[in-house]
Amino acid sequence: MKLLGTLFLILISSITFAQDVPFEKDYFKDDKDGLKDALNAIKEGDKIFDMGPTYYKDAKEFYQKAQDFNPNNARNNYRLGACYLMSVDKFKALPFLKKAEQLNPNIDRELYYYLGQAYNYNHDFDDAIAAFSRYRGKLQSDPNLSKDPYFDMQEAMHDLEMRINQAYKAKEAIKNPIRVFIDNLGDKVNTAYNEYGAVISADESVIVFTARRPNSTGGKIDPGLNENFEDIYISYKDENGQWTEAQNVGKPVNSDDHDANCGIAADGQRFVIYLGKSGNGDLYESVLNGDEWSKPESFGKRINTDFHESSACYSPDGRTLYFVTNKPGGIGEHDIYYSQLDEKGKWGEPVNIGPVINTKYNEEAVYMHPDGKTLYFSSEGHSSMGGYDIFKSIYDEKTGKWGEPINIGYPVNTVDDDVFFVISADGRRGYYTSQMKDSRGGRDLYMITFLGPEKPMVLNNEDQLIASQAAPVKEVVIAPAVQIQEAQLTILKGVISDFLTKQPLEADIEIVDNQANKVIATFKSNSKTGKYLVSLPAGKNYGIAVKKEGYLFHSENFDIPNTAAFQEVEKNIELKQLKVGNKIVLKNIFFDLDKATLRPESTAELNRLIKLMTDVPSLRIELGGHTDSRGSDTYNQQLSEKRAKAVVDYLTANGIDAKRLEWAGYGETQLVNGCSNGVQCSDEQHQENRRTEFKVLSL
Repeated sequence: MKLLGTLFLILISSITFAQDVPFEKDYFKDDKDGLKDALNAIKEGDKIFDMGPTYYKDAKEFYQKAQDFNPNNARNNYRLGACYLMSVDKFKALPFLKKAEQLNPNIDRELYYYLGQAYNYNHDFDDAIAAFSRYRGKLQSDPNLSKDPYFDMQEAMHDLEMRINQAYKAKEAIKNPIRVFIDNLGDKVNTAYNEYGAVISADESVIVFTARRPNSTGGKIDPGLNENFEDIYISYKDENGQWTEAQNVGKPVNSDDHDANCGIAADGQRFVIYLGKSGNGDLYESVLNGDEWSKPESFGKRINTDFHESSACYSPDGRTLYFVTNKPGGIGEHDIYYSQLDEKGKWGEPVNIGPVINTKYNEEAVYMHPDGKTLYFSSEGHSSMGGYDIFKSIYDEKTGKWGEPINIGYPVNTVDDDVFFVISADGRRGYYTSQMKDSRGGRDLYMITFLGPEKPMVLNNEDQLIASQAAPVKEVVIAPAVQIQEAQLTILKGVISDFLTKQPLEADIEIVDNQANKVIATFKSNSKTGKYLVSLPAGKNYGIAVKKEGYLFHSENFDIPNTAAFQEVEKNIELKQLKVGNKIVLKNIFFDLDKATLRPESTAELNRLIKLMTDVPSLRIELGGHTDSRGSDTYNQQLSEKRAKAVVDYLTANGIDAKRLEWAGYGETQLVNGCSNGVQCSDEQHQENRRTEFKVLSL
């Protein structure tokens, strides 16, 4: 009898605890004023809640007030939990939704759908799968849904399949986290509002992003999202490596409508903008002229359609645009496409990037790394662990195919949406949008520092003696260093200026694949600062020419093998005016070893010289050959003469009057670095002395 009595008390207690207490005066006879306030709060909350999910977060404070008065009402717990799910504090939703289920599991059709999400956010993946499965069963057994014109059963099943698969994958992903630091970019960049869509220049000196702040250019509220309209903001790194206070880019870039940043060129001189003017949104481009951004111009009808073009990025050479659209004919919903510039500077017909990357779900926020072959994007498909995850795929130039997308891993990817990922040129730091517990209020921008693989476990061989009686005996063991894989490319940057006045110059920069004898990219230095930046992926012999009317062109050569590690080279270039006596080194003239035979890689440089001679018909020049100090004086003199004459012969064979050309060999008599016989010199120093120069004789 005593046991039965105990069980009876437990049963009564559980029934009492699970009772759904309504907001009625019979239950709160001693606090009529409190009940009145709670009912008024619920009324206000319901007005907002019934406007749709994007408004739930604003109803939260009203339901919370009612919750403080009566914590045992199923409907209020359900609605409060739903509100938390749509807020920055979504991790707090679970207790309220569980309480709603306990009080009345049939309080609302969407209860188990929201419960599944709440369990997911709290990493209770088995419970999330069970909740989603139970919700699916409820939908399939509800005869009234077929009569609901606003409910799409196929779409609902499609969504549940995705969420259940993501829960399974999340369960596995968190077992194998990658080693990273994830740091909020701080109060100079993030605010209590939403910041997202960050992009960086290749040298991480500029960050451009989108935010929904009250000081937007148009000052409007988007009624569909109940948030401020989007504007574009920019921040620069100061001399201490800290981000400066982010500034609204202002007009003409930002308009009274939605203006969102998408992608930025490697040199930070132009960027892609999403404008909401057409309803669905189109892609535009703005260019930095000095310190003023130009009025955005449309990418044209081949890129922009009547559908939703949401984000885009440039390839490192600026000749390919990768972008996202939901136009008909794709593999899934939003797909990634690419378009290439033709010879006339027009964007070509877009091509779907294909089923290796695009899935039947949404792909978004595409970003091409400065190495020109590693594509980062966000996807709800593949092996996503929840919402959008960030993936990378590497293009194989030999096969012409994209590699299988790889999830970049937990904790960068979470069960929430993780989008708009970009990574530094060296591959050590990433930037992305997320919503974490240290958020300033909405979605924030974070920096990810990749630490590389974990060091092998090292035991210190400490003898476990009795600590109170003897000191432990230790053996020092050195752990092997951990290698962090870096991108294989060279970032070349600097300032272009006048040789005499030192004033910055706007100049044309031409990048040539010397082996293919093909111009692969053209850029300009900034008209106000003279700054330039180019990204040179490994695996090519590059010729770089800097040209400006009224000046002698300047050339550089970078031969970057496939095995080259990341490097950032600062090269300030001073252009010499086209004046008698001035001379320049032709750094992309190549000869066979110990011969005067011009190599094919010299063609672009020689043609550049021919164009200069053609453009300035009064110009007379001398071609001078120089060697290093190795070898005999006689041999070096003869070799330098033959090489100088070989260049003259090429020019005359291509239409330049021989009367305008002279040649001379100087052997080793004009060394530029003092690297003479008897001095220990590097290969680079010897290479600097082996050169072909031209000097202006007359105009």
